[in-house]
Amino acid sequence: MRHLDADLPLIASRRDFLQAISVAATTAMLSEGQLALAAPRASALTANQSDSATDAQRMRDLAAFTALTIDTPNPVPFGAEIVDSKSGKRLMRATNAVGPEYDPSAHAEVYTIRLACKSLNSYSLRGYTLYTTCEPCPMCMACSLWARLDRVVYGATIADAARFGHQIQIPASEVAKRTDMTCIVDGPVERDACFALFTNPKMQETFKRWNAEKS
Repeated sequence: MRHLDADLPLIASRRDFLQAISVAATTAMLSEGQLALAAPRASALTANQSDSATDAQRMRDLAAFTALTIDTPNPVPFGAEIVDSKSGKRLMRATNAVGPEYDPSAHAEVYTIRLACKSLNSYSLRGYTLYTTCEPCPMCMACSLWARLDRVVYGATIADAARFGHQIQIPASEVAKRTDMTCIVDGPVERDACFALFTNPKMQETFKRWNAEKS
């Protein structure tokens, strides 16, 4: 009896030897299979990380765009942007227009969806993603569903917004669940950057005025 390999046990017979070889081969095949299965998971993880980085950068840019309203007569913390889901190319970007339009439904999301649909001459935004500095209220989330958006990504939460004024506090993901239409809801993303829009001193003064008008 002798050692065939430092990593193999002593082999007592030809039959045992063949069985050992078979087990070793099977183990190698399983290892290769596990590696093959792990590769797609690793690729998916990398893609998800890339998507997360893209979402974060786009949300920061949207927050900066929305912040430009702070020094205007109509400061708002609500901004929205619609982009092509595959290419990332921007289709439309706008902020809340309730005051300028004298329209209580002209929230940033609804207003941006309207402008985007008009630019496409279509009532469908299938193939597009909506980014918004605040979690959509039920009206805005419903509009996103009817527009057939692929995905909605938000910054601050509806609970954050409720700290400064009236809100219908139903999570956007809950609205999305109660339909046979498909729309992925992701968030919060860059919540601090978006929440800073609400806490800006000039915005705080505006909230006080809005709330006084609504009371």
